[in-house]
Parts: sequence; C-alpha cells; structure tokens
Amino acid sequence: MKPKLSIYLLFDGNCVSAMQFYKSVFPGVLTLTKVAESTIKDMMPPDSHHKVINARLINDQVDISASDWLHPVERPIHGNMVCLYLNGGSKEELTTLFDKLAVGANVTDPLAEMFFGLYGALQDAYGIRWMFQANNP
Repeated sequence: MKPKLSIYLLFDGNCVSAMQFYKSVFPGVLTLTKVAESTIKDMMPPDSHHKVINARLINDQVDISASDWLHPVERPIHGNMVCLYLNGGSKEELTTLFDKLAVGANVTDPLAEMFFGLYGALQDAYGIRWMFQANNP
C-alpha cells in the first residue's frame, strides 16, 4: 500500500468531544484510544493518561485522524493544530517523502521507529505541518 494523505487534527485536551461532534456531522466509525489504554502509558506522565493518543473517524466521505496535544516541548498555538498526514507505505517510501519535504524545513521529530511503527514530523519550508507514520511490518 502506498502512503495515503489525510488530515490530522491536534486538540488541547478536548479530542473526545471534538471527534464525537465530527461523528455527529459525518456518521461513521470512530475509534479512540487514551494514553491510559495504550502500551506507552508507563512512559507518559500521569497527568496525560486521560488524553487521547489516537482517534480516527472513517466513513465514505472523510478519514480524519486526531489526538490531544502530547508533544513534550512544543505547545499548541493557533495554526499548528492541523497537519497533513502521510500514513502507510514502506519505510523506504516514507523516508523518501520525508527527506524531500525536509528540505528547508524545521524537523520537529526525525523519522524513528516507535512502538507503533515509523514516525516523524516536520514543518515544511512554507510553514505547513506534516506527520508521517508507517506501521511496523
């Protein structure tokens, strides 16, 4: 499967209510996983356990992924809470796309293997946020 471009929304603690609202507008399948329910809960501070680590709403019109803001250093500000999200594909395909978009970019999270697969993020030379993720084989 080639990488697929979709939208990724970042919320400041209100991901559950936002995604439930979007589900009321675009009825579909909504999945939500909180930090406390994830395999990394012991690596995260206890005050983040109520936050959403991953949410996804899918129907024949939309494919929206989201989470609460979990980055330890950066803070949410108007304009950095919507990302273009490249999901899927091979490590080589994702690395090629990441490297091309990284030219002149601010790489906030270099591509690295995480518990859920390959992940990276950057703000491109034009100020657009990108997130990259490929599942482990």
